[in-house]
Amino acid sequence: MAQVKGSKQYRMVVVPYRPVRRVLLVLVMLLLVGVAVAGSFYGGHHLGVTQQADAVAERNRLRTEVASLTSEVEQLRQQVANLRLGSEVDQQASEEMRNQVIALKEEITALEEDITFYRGLMSPSANNSGLTIGSLNVLATGMPRQFEYKLVVQQLATDHQVLSGYLNFNIVGRRNEAVETLSLHLLSDQVESEDIRLRFRYFQNIEGRLTLPDGFEPERIELVARSTGRNPETVEKKFGWLVQEL
Repeated sequence: MAQVKGSKQYRMVVVPYRPVRRVLLVLVMLLLVGVAVAGSFYGGHHLGVTQQADAVAERNRLRTEVASLTSEVEQLRQQVANLRLGSEVDQQASEEMRNQVIALKEEITALEEDITFYRGLMSPSANNSGLTIGSLNVLATGMPRQFEYKLVVQQLATDHQVLSGYLNFNIVGRRNEAVETLSLHLLSDQVESEDIRLRFRYFQNIEGRLTLPDGFEPERIELVARSTGRNPETVEKKFGWLVQEL
Protein backbone atom coordinates (compact mmCIF):
# COMPACT_ATOMS: atom_id res chain seq x y z
CA MET A 1 0.00 0.00 0.00
CA ALA A 2 1.41 3.27 -0.95
CA GLN A 3 2.22 5.76 1.89
CA VAL A 4 1.07 9.29 1.63
CA LYS A 5 3.82 11.74 2.16
CA GLY A 6 3.18 14.98 3.96
CA SER A 7 3.16 16.51 7.56
CA LYS A 8 3.40 14.19 10.56
CA GLN A 9 0.18 13.04 11.91
CA TYR A 10 -0.44 13.01 15.77
CA ARG A 11 -2.61 10.56 17.52
CA MET A 12 -5.46 12.06 19.42
CA VAL A 13 -6.56 10.62 22.80
CA VAL A 14 -9.84 11.45 24.42
CA VAL A 15 -9.53 12.21 28.19
CA PRO A 16 -12.53 12.63 30.41
CA TYR A 17 -12.95 16.15 31.76
CA ARG A 18 -13.08 16.17 35.62
CA PRO A 19 -12.84 19.76 36.95
CA VAL A 20 -13.88 18.85 40.54
CA ARG A 21 -10.99 16.43 40.95
CA ARG A 22 -8.49 19.06 39.85
CA VAL A 23 -9.88 21.59 42.27
CA LEU A 24 -9.70 19.08 45.12
CA LEU A 25 -6.12 18.28 44.23
CA VAL A 26 -5.17 21.95 44.32
CA LEU A 27 -6.95 22.42 47.65
CA VAL A 28 -5.18 19.41 49.18
CA MET A 29 -1.81 20.75 48.06
CA LEU A 30 -2.61 24.19 49.47
CA LEU A 31 -3.74 22.59 52.73
CA LEU A 32 -0.54 20.61 53.00
CA VAL A 33 1.52 23.72 52.34
CA GLY A 34 -0.48 25.66 54.96
CA VAL A 35 -0.07 22.90 57.51
CA ALA A 36 3.67 22.81 56.83
CA VAL A 37 3.95 26.57 57.14
CA ALA A 38 1.86 26.64 60.33
CA GLY A 39 3.87 23.79 61.81
CA SER A 40 7.12 25.56 61.02
CA PHE A 41 5.80 28.80 62.47
CA TYR A 42 4.50 27.28 65.70
CA GLY A 43 7.59 25.11 66.03
CA GLY A 44 9.88 28.09 65.56
CA HIS A 45 7.78 30.19 67.91
CA HIS A 46 7.90 27.49 70.59
CA LEU A 47 11.65 27.10 70.17
CA GLY A 48 12.12 30.88 70.33
CA VAL A 49 9.98 31.15 73.45
CA THR A 50 11.91 28.31 75.07
CA GLN A 51 15.29 29.82 74.19
CA GLN A 52 14.13 33.28 75.37
CA ALA A 53 12.98 31.80 78.68
CA ASP A 54 16.33 30.04 79.09
CA ALA A 55 18.17 33.27 78.24
CA VAL A 56 16.08 35.25 80.77
CA ALA A 57 16.73 32.64 83.44
CA GLU A 58 20.46 32.68 82.71
CA ARG A 59 20.46 36.48 82.78
CA ASN A 60 18.69 36.51 86.14
CA ARG A 61 21.12 33.91 87.49
CA LEU A 62 24.10 35.98 86.31
CA ARG A 63 22.61 39.13 87.84
CA THR A 64 22.17 37.36 91.16
CA GLU A 65 25.73 36.02 90.99
CA VAL A 66 27.12 39.49 90.11
CA ALA A 67 25.20 41.05 93.01
CA SER A 68 26.54 38.38 95.39
CA LEU A 69 30.11 38.83 94.15
CA THR A 70 29.79 42.63 94.37
CA SER A 71 28.63 42.34 97.97
CA GLU A 72 31.51 39.97 98.74
CA VAL A 73 34.01 42.34 97.13
CA GLU A 74 32.66 45.25 99.20
CA GLN A 75 32.96 43.17 102.37
CA LEU A 76 36.56 42.26 101.48
CA ARG A 77 37.36 45.91 100.75
CA GLN A 78 35.92 46.90 104.13
CA GLN A 79 37.97 44.19 105.85
CA VAL A 80 41.12 45.39 104.10
CA ALA A 81 40.34 49.00 105.08
CA ASN A 82 39.76 47.93 108.70
CA LEU A 83 42.98 45.92 108.78
CA ARG A 84 44.91 48.80 107.22
CA LEU A 85 43.43 51.26 109.71
CA GLY A 86 44.20 48.91 112.59
CA SER A 87 47.76 48.49 111.34
CA GLU A 88 48.21 52.25 111.05
CA VAL A 89 46.78 52.77 114.54
CA ASP A 90 49.04 50.07 115.98
CA GLN A 91 52.04 51.51 114.16
CA GLN A 92 51.22 55.01 115.38
CA ALA A 93 50.74 53.76 118.93
CA SER A 94 54.03 51.85 118.75
CA GLU A 95 55.81 54.91 117.39
CA GLU A 96 54.35 57.11 120.13
CA MET A 97 55.33 54.57 122.76
CA ARG A 98 58.84 54.35 121.34
CA ASN A 99 59.16 58.14 121.37
CA GLN A 100 57.92 58.26 124.94
CA VAL A 101 60.48 55.64 125.98
CA ILE A 102 63.25 57.59 124.24
CA ALA A 103 62.11 60.84 125.87
CA LEU A 104 61.98 59.17 129.29
CA LYS A 105 65.45 57.71 128.82
CA GLU A 106 66.79 61.12 127.81
CA GLU A 107 65.07 62.71 130.80
CA ILE A 108 66.53 60.09 133.15
CA THR A 109 69.98 60.61 131.66
CA ALA A 110 69.66 64.38 132.08
CA LEU A 111 68.49 63.95 135.68
CA GLU A 112 71.38 61.62 136.43
CA GLU A 113 73.80 64.15 134.98
CA ASP A 114 72.22 66.89 137.09
CA ILE A 115 72.46 64.75 140.21
CA THR A 116 76.10 63.97 139.50
CA PHE A 117 76.77 67.62 138.79
CA TYR A 118 75.15 68.98 141.94
CA ARG A 119 76.60 66.17 144.04
CA GLY A 120 80.04 67.16 142.82
CA LEU A 121 79.35 70.78 143.66
CA MET A 122 78.14 70.11 147.15
CA SER A 123 80.42 67.20 148.06
CA PRO A 124 83.69 67.46 146.12
CA SER A 125 86.24 64.71 146.62
CA ALA A 126 89.73 65.33 147.89
CA ASN A 127 91.09 65.23 144.34
CA ASN A 128 88.58 67.71 142.99
CA SER A 129 88.91 71.33 143.95
CA GLY A 130 88.85 74.68 142.27
CA LEU A 131 88.02 75.46 138.63
CA THR A 132 86.64 72.59 136.52
CA ILE A 133 85.21 72.29 133.01
CA GLY A 134 81.96 70.35 133.25
CA SER A 135 79.65 69.08 130.52
CA LEU A 136 79.54 70.26 126.89
CA ASN A 137 76.66 69.59 124.50
CA VAL A 138 76.39 70.45 120.80
CA LEU A 139 72.83 70.24 119.45
CA ALA A 140 71.50 70.21 115.90
CA THR A 141 69.08 73.02 115.01
CA GLY A 142 67.69 71.70 111.74
CA MET A 143 69.43 74.51 109.87
CA PRO A 144 72.45 73.65 107.73
CA ARG A 145 75.75 74.25 109.52
CA GLN A 146 74.03 75.86 112.52
CA PHE A 147 74.31 74.35 116.01
CA GLU A 148 73.52 75.19 119.61
CA TYR A 149 76.19 74.82 122.27
CA LYS A 150 75.81 74.44 126.04
CA LEU A 151 78.86 74.45 128.30
CA VAL A 152 79.07 74.31 132.09
CA VAL A 153 82.12 75.62 133.95
CA GLN A 154 82.02 74.90 137.67
CA GLN A 155 83.95 75.22 140.90
CA LEU A 156 84.52 72.14 143.02
CA ALA A 157 85.47 73.23 146.51
CA THR A 158 84.41 72.77 150.10
CA ASP A 159 84.30 76.50 150.60
CA HIS A 160 82.82 78.19 147.55
CA GLN A 161 84.13 81.69 146.96
CA VAL A 162 83.40 83.85 143.95
CA LEU A 163 85.68 82.70 141.13
CA SER A 164 86.78 85.03 138.33
CA GLY A 165 88.66 84.27 135.15
CA TYR A 166 88.15 83.65 131.45
CA LEU A 167 87.61 80.83 128.98
CA ASN A 168 88.89 80.17 125.47
CA PHE A 169 86.54 78.11 123.30
CA ASN A 170 88.08 76.89 120.01
CA ILE A 171 86.81 74.52 117.33
CA VAL A 172 89.52 72.62 115.45
CA GLY A 173 88.83 71.15 112.03
CA ARG A 174 89.91 71.04 108.43
CA ARG A 175 89.28 73.22 105.41
CA ASN A 176 90.83 72.42 102.04
CA GLU A 177 92.82 69.59 103.69
CA ALA A 178 94.48 72.07 106.05
CA VAL A 179 94.06 72.12 109.84
CA GLU A 180 92.25 75.24 111.01
CA THR A 181 91.30 76.54 114.46
CA LEU A 182 88.33 78.87 114.85
CA SER A 183 87.53 80.81 118.02
CA LEU A 184 83.93 80.78 119.20
CA HIS A 185 83.61 84.56 118.97
CA LEU A 186 84.09 84.26 115.18
CA LEU A 187 81.18 81.80 114.93
CA SER A 188 78.63 82.98 117.52
CA ASP A 189 76.85 86.29 117.94
CA GLN A 190 76.53 85.64 121.69
CA VAL A 191 80.31 85.87 122.19
CA GLU A 192 82.08 89.21 121.77
CA SER A 193 85.68 88.29 122.54
CA GLU A 194 88.11 85.41 122.31
CA ASP A 195 88.35 85.53 126.12
CA ILE A 196 84.94 84.63 127.53
CA ARG A 197 84.60 86.18 131.00
CA LEU A 198 83.98 83.88 133.95
CA ARG A 199 82.53 84.97 137.28
CA PHE A 200 80.54 82.57 139.46
CA ARG A 201 80.40 80.90 142.87
CA TYR A 202 79.14 77.42 141.98
CA PHE A 203 78.85 77.16 138.19
CA GLN A 204 78.35 79.22 135.03
CA ASN A 205 76.44 78.29 131.89
CA ILE A 206 77.86 79.37 128.55
CA GLU A 207 75.40 78.76 125.74
CA GLY A 208 74.29 80.12 122.38
CA ARG A 209 74.24 79.31 118.68
CA LEU A 210 77.16 79.03 116.28
CA THR A 211 77.43 78.82 112.51
CA LEU A 212 80.26 76.96 110.80
CA PRO A 213 81.71 78.44 107.59
CA ASP A 214 81.31 76.58 104.31
CA GLY A 215 84.00 74.02 103.65
CA PHE A 216 85.02 73.76 107.29
CA GLU A 217 84.68 70.26 108.77
CA PRO A 218 84.92 70.26 112.60
CA GLU A 219 86.83 67.52 114.39
CA ARG A 220 87.02 68.55 118.05
CA ILE A 221 86.49 71.33 120.57
CA GLU A 222 89.39 72.56 122.73
CA LEU A 223 88.63 74.46 125.94
CA VAL A 224 91.07 76.34 128.19
CA ALA A 225 89.76 77.92 131.42
CA ARG A 226 91.91 80.17 133.62
CA SER A 227 91.07 81.61 137.00
CA THR A 228 92.54 84.79 138.42
CA GLY A 229 93.23 85.79 141.99
CA ARG A 230 95.56 84.60 144.72
CA ASN A 231 95.58 80.96 143.54
CA PRO A 232 95.19 81.04 139.74
CA GLU A 233 94.45 77.81 137.93
CA THR A 234 94.48 76.71 134.31
CA VAL A 235 92.29 73.84 133.17
CA GLU A 236 92.25 72.33 129.68
CA LYS A 237 89.81 69.86 128.19
CA LYS A 238 89.09 68.47 124.70
CA PHE A 239 85.82 67.13 123.35
CA GLY A 240 85.26 65.26 120.10
CA TRP A 241 82.77 66.88 117.69
CA LEU A 242 79.56 65.06 118.58
CA VAL A 243 76.21 66.53 117.58
CA GLN A 244 73.03 65.55 119.41
CA GLU A 245 69.69 65.62 117.65
CA LEU A 246 66.93 67.66 119.25
